[in-house]
Amino acid sequence: MKRKLGINCECISAFSQTETLSIIKDVGFDNFFAETYDLRLCSALKNKAEQLGLHFEFIHSPYKRVNELWLDGEEYRPLFEGILQSIDCANESDARIVIVHVSSGWNPPCVNDLGLSRYDKIVEYAEKKNVVIAFENLRKFGNLACLMDRYENVKNVGFCYDCGHELCYTETVPFLDIYGTRTVCTHLHDNCGRSKIDPWQNNDQHLLPFDGVADYKTMIEKMNKYGYSGALTLEIFNKSRPDYAEMSPENFIRTAFERLKKISLL
Repeated sequence: MKRKLGINCECISAFSQTETLSIIKDVGFDNFFAETYDLRLCSALKNKAEQLGLHFEFIHSPYKRVNELWLDGEEYRPLFEGILQSIDCANESDARIVIVHVSSGWNPPCVNDLGLSRYDKIVEYAEKKNVVIAFENLRKFGNLACLMDRYENVKNVGFCYDCGHELCYTETVPFLDIYGTRTVCTHLHDNCGRSKIDPWQNNDQHLLPFDGVADYKTMIEKMNKYGYSGALTLEIFNKSRPDYAEMSPENFIRTAFERLKKISLL
């Protein structure tokens, strides 16, 4: 199945997102996504993308201190407002999808009515703005499953499949088998899997494809099986390894494109 190919516009640490878009287009990518909820920046990215002929695929909402959404008090409010602003950005930039995290770390708060009520407001706000909320897999499958079940019949809620998170956090959970038909976008990257020595360490390395141990062939087979026809989109960074940082921005992004294209042909 032929799919469009995308990448995050923050992949080059020393470049602005708008500068990076030109390289992204030159090497052959079709799509990009941004991790921002700044309306002015999103507008600039949209305008630049239109000039280049790139598609602004989705926006990643803020996620630091996401566990506050499940706790009593007002500490949750900055993150909550940031997610709503991300939805506004998606609406204004025609990105139309916003990635949202559900929890953080190995011991997040338990799912509770207070947190669910806040996610209800996020989903309702997105529906009014004609934006899809895509919940992303992280460490705790149960937390994600609770929200995916809660919004099972809500048209503007889907799943963002992160193959790197599955590999290094939840290697025994086949997310595409569970949510393949509800997948609306992807985060693709590589790592060395969950540590056998210290299973609790963070191996979320965001390496270029084929620099880790990810099984992309099986991933593509499952995407085909469940009818996912959306883009294959990288979430990588040239600061992830010293040898990446030594590459020119053009060479790093070109290498990323060539490897993603290889995945698309599996």
